[in-house]
Amino acid sequence: MRILAAMSGGVDSAVAAARLVEAGHDVVGVHLALSRQRGTLRTGSRGCCTVEDALDARRAANLLGIPFYVWDFSERFADDVVDDFISEYAAGRTPNPCLRCNERIKFAAVLEKALALGFDAVATGHYADIRVDADGHRELHRAAAWAKDQSYVLGVLTAEQLEHAVFPLGATPSKDEVRAEAAARGLTVAAKPDSYDICFIPDGDTRGWLADKMGAEQGDILDQSGAKVGTHAGAHAFTVGQRKGLNLGVPAPDGRPRFVLEVRPTTNQVVVGPKEALAVAELAGSRFSWAGQAPVDAELGFDCHVQVRAHGEPVPATARVVEAELVIRPEAALDGVAPGQSAVVYVGTRVLGQVTIDRTVSAAPAPVSVPA
Repeated sequence: MRILAAMSGGVDSAVAAARLVEAGHDVVGVHLALSRQRGTLRTGSRGCCTVEDALDARRAANLLGIPFYVWDFSERFADDVVDDFISEYAAGRTPNPCLRCNERIKFAAVLEKALALGFDAVATGHYADIRVDADGHRELHRAAAWAKDQSYVLGVLTAEQLEHAVFPLGATPSKDEVRAEAAARGLTVAAKPDSYDICFIPDGDTRGWLADKMGAEQGDILDQSGAKVGTHAGAHAFTVGQRKGLNLGVPAPDGRPRFVLEVRPTTNQVVVGPKEALAVAELAGSRFSWAGQAPVDAELGFDCHVQVRAHGEPVPATARVVEAELVIRPEAALDGVAPGQSAVVYVGTRVLGQVTIDRTVSAAPAPVSVPA
């Protein structure tokens, strides 16, 4: 196969490319330039797709003896991922930019260009597995190393995209094994720290970054009865389930901590309440997709597990498509689920699909107003 190996400059993508070369594939390495700030440098393990990362990717490609290119997708990344991130927060939702990047950049824009250039597939260093069912259909599954499993952020891939995706690390039992293999191959990135946080906010200060992009206007923090209990410097800085940084001026009557229950961007208000008010009995959204073949009983309903965070625990649930929405009811209530998050649906280890959450139904009883 002729495979385009996306090389981030990290150890995972370098080893993935090495395995493909060793397996006899015709491999070409490509680093995606996603930042418009060409001088940006990595700080420890924060950030990615920087000048340093591009140089690390080039050194790995040279060692492997494969052609290497840098593709500039900074404009597309800014439009489809960064601007989407800002607009989602402006609407009071909590997006996952890694999912959007996989959906719109790595397995859309990059894959489209790769196929046009005659490549058969795009490979990445994600920890996920692709299997083929009895009828020859490709399925996305969890990686062997569940601690490193990244199938959640790949849940947006469609059947067509899975036909042209390769994940060489899917069956690897541990990250330690990948680092040892990199060292044995002489790859200089063997001990390079993993990147974390949002790649385009390398200092990790999401609140400050959003304030710089969107501005900050003081507003009210309300309790569930509508009473003002504090002020904030911008509703966009808060997300459902948040506890820290509320700076409430009025303590709860029972003295218990309060959490963000709702963000109201149109009125610049944040609503807080007790932890039990975060419990969600149902979630739903109209922006859903199937990773491979769609379930035949989607309208009738099916048993599954749902995962609402990249490193969250999957919980048993039932799901069904109702009036163009994927509606999911977990067996046990989920805590702190925010609109804008992605819910990924699994059947066993298989990723069945995903939905961007538009609305939730609370499992907690409505608060009762007591006259003064």
